[in-house]
Amino acid sequence: MGTDGPHARTSAAMDSPSRPQPTRVFLLSPASCGGRRAQLLLRDAAAFPLARQVRSGGAALADVFTFLSGLYFRGKVAYARAFARAPHDTEPALVITSSRGLVPLDANVTIDDLREFAAVPIGSDSAHYRSALERTARALEALIDDETRVVLLGSIASGKYVDTLLDIFGERLRFPEEFVGRGDMSRGSLMLRCAEAALELTYVPIDGRARHGTRPPRLEPRRWPRPV
Repeated sequence: MGTDGPHARTSAAMDSPSRPQPTRVFLLSPASCGGRRAQLLLRDAAAFPLARQVRSGGAALADVFTFLSGLYFRGKVAYARAFARAPHDTEPALVITSSRGLVPLDANVTIDDLREFAAVPIGSDSAHYRSALERTARALEALIDDETRVVLLGSIASGKYVDTLLDIFGERLRFPEEFVGRGDMSRGSLMLRCAEAALELTYVPIDGRARHGTRPPRLEPRRWPRPV
């Protein structure tokens, strides 16, 4: 594993003044706002802390989507926080949403926002979703230079994220090569391990890459403590 190359490197090595690294922004694929855990959160009678928080003024998008998605989104958040190197005045990590395009990881979301997300489908045939993603992606593209990598932490197997993003970012759009062939839980566990070990994945261009591959060897089983 490594950054834009075949070998892993620790964060200390990447920050060496003699080896300047390209700036990078992470785009995180969304959690489902229509699943069972979303129904728990959106229930009028829900009284657990996060449900009370989103009703009383809102909670961080990262916390809400981690609750909705579990290990996969938790891994994306930990990884993005560990390795983002955003240009000045640029959000280091943005989340793809169904109705508002790219939204900062720490943006405040309320119960009404979540209901809005749940009402808009994510897919190539969803005009609302595509227009919001295109608008916000073009706004990001205007802030970054030609050397900045835009790394998608999400699936490239379908076009629901990639088609719009590739048109805008071209060769700058990357994804972790080690994701190919892995399921969501495996990806989440892999990213948590990498964040903990200060070890980055290999970012490769999406254009022209195989979107499917053979399943890699399974990771050694590990039990992750639940976040507080």
